[in-house]
Amino acid sequence: MGTIFRYALSKSRGAILGWGLGLLALGLLIVPIFDTIAEQADQIGQLMDIYPAEIFEFFGGLSDFSTPEGFLSIEYFSFLPIILGIYVISLASGLFASDEESGRLDLMVAHPLSRTAFFFGRVGALLVTLVAILTIGWLGLGLPSSAMESFSLGMGELVPPFLSLLAILLIFASLALLLSMILPSRRAASMVSVLLLVAGFFIEGLSGINADLEPLAKWLPLRYYQGGDAFNGLNWTWLGGLIGFSLLFILLAWWRFQRRDIRVAGEGSLPFLNRIRRVRRKNQRAAVR
Repeated sequence: MGTIFRYALSKSRGAILGWGLGLLALGLLIVPIFDTIAEQADQIGQLMDIYPAEIFEFFGGLSDFSTPEGFLSIEYFSFLPIILGIYVISLASGLFASDEESGRLDLMVAHPLSRTAFFFGRVGALLVTLVAILTIGWLGLGLPSSAMESFSLGMGELVPPFLSLLAILLIFASLALLLSMILPSRRAASMVSVLLLVAGFFIEGLSGINADLEPLAKWLPLRYYQGGDAFNGLNWTWLGGLIGFSLLFILLAWWRFQRRDIRVAGEGSLPFLNRIRRVRRKNQRAAVR
């Protein structure tokens, strides 16, 4: 398993550097802007009073731009689940399905290595990749903030929002992985997972405006993403729930992988479609006779 883990992690070096340095640059750019925002807090507040309250309810309410917590909550942590979520869904849905569709997976599992070791070696590399990207992003916020007297957040205080972000990314990554073991192609698994992510984002935002959406929003993972609210205290129940469901999805994906008939190449099809095709062919042969 160690060899699989190291090989899969080495293939992710480009992604770690690309996404990690992107988050690092984002943090280095937005943290110094805080001084300007804080100085103009009154003018910004007057400007925001002009806009309808529903606009701010979509993003979980209006945070105080003059505080580092409120500033980062809106300018940084509010949109990262969507941006990084699409990436991790693409990564997780293709963790095994991309090699299967290209015809490589059948050759890989033919080696004298258990499927369990192969599975968890790659999944472990995926988890380390996510942690590495977020760690670099954390440094991107922490390094400039420690050099600014007006930015009162220390390195340790920046950890809780990143833990909440990691948990929400894990649940969508594990869901995409599970769907790639169930649905006939990586494309289908990725499409369904992204649809759930984007739909959840809009339903959660609109639930603050339309109370009829509240019962549905309670069943979606993004309801339990704290983001910048974690500065005021991390909800360990929410965090544990997200991680618990992520582990459940990973175990179910492992169970499916253990019993999976790996294709030689190409995309598969849904079982009920195969049955329909067999019935049609049987009927056609009967009609010919």
